Amino acid sequence: MNRSFFILAEAASIALALALSTQPGISAQFRAPAKISTAANQKQPHQLVVQVDVNDPAVMNLALNNVNNVAKHYGALGQKVEIEVVAYGPGLHMLREDTSPVKARIKSMSEAMPQLAFSACGNTRENMTRAEAKDIPLISQAKVVKAGVVRLMELQERGWSYLRP
Repeated sequence: MNRSFFILAEAASIALALALSTQPGISAQFRAPAKISTAANQKQPHQLVVQVDVNDPAVMNLALNNVNNVAKHYGALGQKVEIEVVAYGPGLHMLREDTSPVKARIKSMSEAMPQLAFSACGNTRENMTRAEAKDIPLISQAKVVKAGVVRLMELQERGWSYLRP
């Protein structure tokens, strides 16, 4: 390329920088990095909602591993964290007394982590009750919410971080 092209490009860059510097607000956007509001700098607890929607012990255990790792991470930093696992659809088996492959682990983790909650989808439970023609027992750590997907939405709308393992 010829030299005049580079001179023209440099002149355009200088002109743009000058134009931006004369606009209040615009130049500040480019000069100062945005301050990120985090739970850590607000002294608020970190909040994580974990979705489980498959009847797969590997996914259930991965979700619990993630919960454990997040709790350990923030605990080591002296920071609080609230975690809620929401199970719906086939994932409700995670919280069923009669079919959960992880109920002993949930019991143990719940005893060690009072900031950990488990929500069971009421719609899924009703559908399973009809399909199986029997009551669907849940583990004692589970609380029933009307709709698991709605619970996920509500928590995310309140600023909770979302994880689907």
